[in-house]
Amino acid sequence: MNQQRRHEIFSRLRAANPEPKTELQFSSPFELLIAVILSAQATDVSVNKATQQLFKVANTPEVISRLGVDGLKRYIKTIGLFNTKAANIIQTCNLLIERHGSQVPAERAALEALPGVGRKTANVVLNTAFRQIAMAVDTHIFRVSNRTGIASGKNVLEVEQRLLRLVPAEFLLDAHHWLILHGRYVCMARKPLCGACVIHDLCEYRHKTSV
Repeated sequence: MNQQRRHEIFSRLRAANPEPKTELQFSSPFELLIAVILSAQATDVSVNKATQQLFKVANTPEVISRLGVDGLKRYIKTIGLFNTKAANIIQTCNLLIERHGSQVPAERAALEALPGVGRKTANVVLNTAFRQIAMAVDTHIFRVSNRTGIASGKNVLEVEQRLLRLVPAEFLLDAHHWLILHGRYVCMARKPLCGACVIHDLCEYRHKTSV
């Protein structure tokens, strides 16, 4: 795929959704961090349902830390892997208090040093909370990037690096959101909605559904 085609793809995605946002609900970098940790192998809908109740009573590192693991579990027990996530979140809250003045750091290394925070989670926080250029490649973005030909790669890190290199600069800040939403609602895994796709004529997927 050439750069002219990539530019047109992102131009159309931007025209259709000029200000793309995460579907996770949050009102601070800390709330976003907790929501993203909870979202691993879980839907945004299920996370939002849990955090709506949690954040009403505890939305700072100090208050969540005081809940303790068992107290936190009561709010997140509907989310997959909640036992591990509860332990990680309590440890993360304690480290934020001890090392970062209860603030979420805006640096990758510091974020990835927190329990439950991997590269993808760090990328989401850096991009969404701090508006830094970062590409959080999940299953949706990995699929869309490979399927369309925007940025092919054998693993998520390879796709991330190629996206950062190949997405035209003017679109880099919001590209993560456009791609994830496109994968979630249009370019779905089993049956992509090619007939409703704004980039179907630019996409290089060989097995398109009827357009």
